[in-house]
Amino acid sequence: MDDRQVDVLIVGGGTVGLFSALFLSRLGVSTLTVDRHPAPLVHPRAMGIGPRTVELLREAGIADAVDAVCMDMSGSDLQMFSTPTLAEADLPALAAKALPRLGDFDHVTPQTLRGTCPQSELDKVVLDAARTQGADVRFGTELRAFTQDESGVTAELDGPHGRTGVRARYMVAADGARSGVRAALGIGTSGPGTLGLPLISMLFRSDLSGLTQGQTFTMCEITTPAAPGGLLPVDGKREWIYHTRYDPATGRSPADFTPELCLGLIRAAVGVPALDAEVVSVLPWQVRGAVADHFHTARVLLTGDAAHVVPPVGAFGMNTGVADAHNLAWKLAYVLSGAAGPGLLETYEAERRPVALTTLEQALNRLGDPSLHWGRGPEAAARRAAAGTLNAPVLHLGYRYDSAAVIDARPALPSAEDVEADLDGAPGSRLPHVWLSRSGTRVSTLDLVRSRFTLLTGPGGAAWLDAARDVSAELDVEVDGHRIGRRPGPDGELGDPEARWPDVAGIGETGTVLVRPDGFVGWRATSLPAFPGAVLYEVLAKLLCSPSAEEKPMDLRVR
Repeated sequence: MDDRQVDVLIVGGGTVGLFSALFLSRLGVSTLTVDRHPAPLVHPRAMGIGPRTVELLREAGIADAVDAVCMDMSGSDLQMFSTPTLAEADLPALAAKALPRLGDFDHVTPQTLRGTCPQSELDKVVLDAARTQGADVRFGTELRAFTQDESGVTAELDGPHGRTGVRARYMVAADGARSGVRAALGIGTSGPGTLGLPLISMLFRSDLSGLTQGQTFTMCEITTPAAPGGLLPVDGKREWIYHTRYDPATGRSPADFTPELCLGLIRAAVGVPALDAEVVSVLPWQVRGAVADHFHTARVLLTGDAAHVVPPVGAFGMNTGVADAHNLAWKLAYVLSGAAGPGLLETYEAERRPVALTTLEQALNRLGDPSLHWGRGPEAAARRAAAGTLNAPVLHLGYRYDSAAVIDARPALPSAEDVEADLDGAPGSRLPHVWLSRSGTRVSTLDLVRSRFTLLTGPGGAAWLDAARDVSAELDVEVDGHRIGRRPGPDGELGDPEARWPDVAGIGETGTVLVRPDGFVGWRATSLPAFPGAVLYEVLAKLLCSPSAEEKPMDLRVR
């Protein structure tokens, strides 16, 4: 066995593992990602990419590449509908009756995708980007055993060339719902567990344009007794997913779903007995609901389905895992570099586990009544309120953190329905998006946060920027600073043409927000103190869980 050494070993090369590799590599962290499958899975497991994930794709510079492999739904308002078979549905008529899309995210995020995206295509883009950043990703390589001590993790791998060893300072478990790492650590789970009968998902190719008549949709519920299930477009043209349940009590198992049986079920669901179709792959799966009791044990951290699994209604599962990876990446990078104390990693569980618990609760609500998710308008909002259900945009973007990495956190949501009201600049919330102007170019406030601490001030907050430079030198942590005026200034100074920024961020003329590298507000001030440098120094040291403030107190006479 060799003695390979890396900063972080990532176990699992699915979507969340690949995003972990990408985010860490962009921050200069050396990674090795291993996955037991011989290659990335070709079978789409999820289709919906949420707005927060799109923001992270934009930060990584690959949002346009992902958009290029999305199914184009820009001209369609048809989302979910029910029909005995696809052949019996009049899609143009259904599309004409569909309520127009509300543009729920248009005012709160800088970029959206044109439609749904198969997870397999997303994985290809992320894998390529991760490797471009220097990530080492190895398929056909399985974790056999690991031990951890006070300084790292020693792992034994089994790959194409036999047994090898690796020493990592930390290990990230992204090895799925049946996580072997989680089991080895003895971490239990909470939640209902298995939900309903198991399912079989079938990826097939067929030209259904004669039935769809140029219409796209998100999901079609098939109700015919011969093949009840769900039909989802993968590319809206020739690739489709059909899934149906089976009952093990009747003696059926995944092995019974031969290509011939699957083809018959697909033909019955589509409603064309002689349909020309090719069954590409068949994947058994099970709806589950569970959250790990802990996300962090010494040098090992759980992400994605290893940490939480949620029912698929709303497409929250994969997106929650991607946000895990992003939250964890900057914290690992800062701890590994010595810029932050190890206590910063404790905030990963403190922040992400409550999000997972809320997401599971909300997904279960939707599983019992899908109209709570798909419904629109005042009546749907009233039904959600009565059922204690958050509107989907709030669940995607409105969640807040309360941990040692947030000062004066405001965890209570102002609104369960209006996500724009929740993105108000409060500590613990995602930085509000406002379009700014710089040298004739439109820039989002979110674009200013480039994986580093960022100080954004109001028009009268120039003194904060001087303080940021001093504190950066004192703590050896880069703090980027931007004053946002009412109009663009010389040398590329940012301007807010609509004068929204101070009010949206809640900072007034001379206040500021200190934004963490993950785009969440770590601290907010509504006015300029006598010694902004001293205040900012203390704030940043606390956010980093750093002993620096005690070891090297800043000269309070600085500004």
